[in-house]
Amino acid sequence: MSRFAYCGVLAFIVVGSVWLEVGMRTRVVARWRRFLLAVTPVVATMVVWDVYAISRGHWSFSPTQTLGALLPGRLPVEELLFFVVVPFAAVLTLEGVRSVTGWTVGDEPVVEAGERGDA
Repeated sequence: MSRFAYCGVLAFIVVGSVWLEVGMRTRVVARWRRFLLAVTPVVATMVVWDVYAISRGHWSFSPTQTLGALLPGRLPVEELLFFVVVPFAAVLTLEGVRSVTGWTVGDEPVVEAGERGDA
């Protein structure tokens, strides 16, 4: 059962945050290209770093705690999923907070004074 430990953590993260997509109407899934553009450079960097660290013996992943499916560089598939799932949950959370509070994060379209109706 411990082979599913890493997957269990990832599943817990998904279950704990995916409801925000429906409940708060965050529309993160609908804007999947935007999400991929944001996480792809980070995922690529972290995968390279992980593979390097594994090759140098800086760290390893327990075969008893992972499924055993390895990507090139002896990277467990769960580790790659971690680099996608955690940012996805973070973006869902941020968008959920934004939907409740009305906070802006700087990526909103600029509205001219005449377009707001307060000319």
